[in-house]
Amino acid sequence: MQVTETLNEGLKRGYSITVPSSELDAKVNEKLIEAQPEVEMKGFRKGKVPMALLKKQFGDRMMGEAMQEVIDGAMNKHFEDSGDRPALQPEVKMASEDWTPGDDVVVNMTYERLPEIPEVDFKAIKLEKLAVKADDKAIDEAVSGLAASAQNFEDRKKGSKAKDGDQVVIDFAGKVDGELFEGGTAEDYPLVLGSNSFIPGFEEQLVGAKAGEEVSVKVSFPAEYGAANLAGKDAVFDCTVKAVKEPKPAEINDELAKQYGAEDLAGLKAQIAERLETEYSGAARAVLKRGLLDALDGKVDFELPPSLVDAEAGQIAHQLWHEDNPEVQGHDHPEIETTDEHRKLASRRVKLGLFLAELGSKNDIEVTDAEMTQAVMNQARQYPGQERQFFEFVQQNPQMRQQIQAPLFEDKVVDYIVELASVKEKTVSKEDLQKAVEALEDE
Repeated sequence: MQVTETLNEGLKRGYSITVPSSELDAKVNEKLIEAQPEVEMKGFRKGKVPMALLKKQFGDRMMGEAMQEVIDGAMNKHFEDSGDRPALQPEVKMASEDWTPGDDVVVNMTYERLPEIPEVDFKAIKLEKLAVKADDKAIDEAVSGLAASAQNFEDRKKGSKAKDGDQVVIDFAGKVDGELFEGGTAEDYPLVLGSNSFIPGFEEQLVGAKAGEEVSVKVSFPAEYGAANLAGKDAVFDCTVKAVKEPKPAEINDELAKQYGAEDLAGLKAQIAERLETEYSGAARAVLKRGLLDALDGKVDFELPPSLVDAEAGQIAHQLWHEDNPEVQGHDHPEIETTDEHRKLASRRVKLGLFLAELGSKNDIEVTDAEMTQAVMNQARQYPGQERQFFEFVQQNPQMRQQIQAPLFEDKVVDYIVELASVKEKTVSKEDLQKAVEALEDE
């Protein structure tokens, strides 16, 4: 094999690789000899077909496989000898389109190599870690929120009009074209006005109703309604309002605590304090991580592969475009141009991504199977009843596995750096932490 450099420009590399025809022929013969014991052909016993016939029958197919193998082998040997690591899959083309058997195989290979990543003295990095304690006010607010969600409904004063948020107890009978339809009738149904649990427009027509009144509710079933016989149809519901009830927050006591799995109110408050501090810790870590990445961005500088920056800038532009145009779900839209701002952000992401990847590799930082399984389980909970299907989808989709694994790996590398850096803890208020988090979102 002969390798000749044709391009050396920044991180761009180009090579002409020549594989002698004798090497290709040897590979074809090797594959034919390997297959010979299993080949059957009319007039010959299994495994006794002459090599000349095998070559005539299967030579062309073996030639294609052999050519791919020798080219792959030549590329792998080049990367092993040179130490280069391509940023993306190398582009490989045959030098001549009129290649014929017996000719040497000449391919042109171009790629961008990954740059050398500089060392950083992590001890010189100074970081600030925000700490927030769950105070009585925050705990009491959370308890009040639980009491509100565990609300009961009590009868309003006789003759009171139903308000948004009230519960009305109704009998109703729905008709389409004057005929009752299946599932359109109920008695003593408790409906919370404003809950949007009924057809659009239904609940609004009961606002202002009193106990004992009869209300004719006129609605139209949505065109995409689940029952085909009702979809898009106009309907009338004859409703009798039997009671109007106002919401009353549950009392804050030991009984409320037991509804949420605690032994008593003190235990519930302790659980809430722990949950709040976990939330605060997660938010503080996000602030700490941004501080670390900002520090690394200022300390690390090296040439970036243009192809990676271009790809990242394109993804950023595409994502931001869809955020600005949420009504467009697919990708049938005009070409999205990248701006200098997109490329600036892409350059930062690529630089820090390469740096963290190299650091993790050098220090044998890996995402364990247990960590990966836990992460998949956490995401699977977002699809109740379809957890198994989600697991199978992840197992069969390498790209999805990479999407889940990448942030886990990045966080482990960040933790590694934080352990070495100079970190000072600063106690702040919940409001100050919130401002710091909001500042992250604004950047």
